[in-house]
Amino acid sequence: MVARFLLTNPNVSLIQIEGVANSKDAKFYLGKRIAYVYRASKEVRGSKIRVIWGKVSRTHGNNGLVRANFKKNLPAKTFGASVRIMLYPSNI
Repeated sequence: MVARFLLTNPNVSLIQIEGVANSKDAKFYLGKRIAYVYRASKEVRGSKIRVIWGKVSRTHGNNGLVRANFKKNLPAKTFGASVRIMLYPSNI
């Protein structure tokens, strides 16, 4: 049980995508970009909107979850929050 806590990584998250129910469907999203968009209190360069970018790296399990790596660590308030999945780069 202790190893579970030693292997946690705050810039890797498990994402459940709407309409994806199995790992076969989730493979379409491998390599796609993910954006966590949030509002900050301080304005920087004329905008209060900030983005933390990530990328779908692999599937997780058989129920359609994907693992995403983010550039910066995600804050704790992002757990359970919504993210945007960009449909690029395309493999088609």
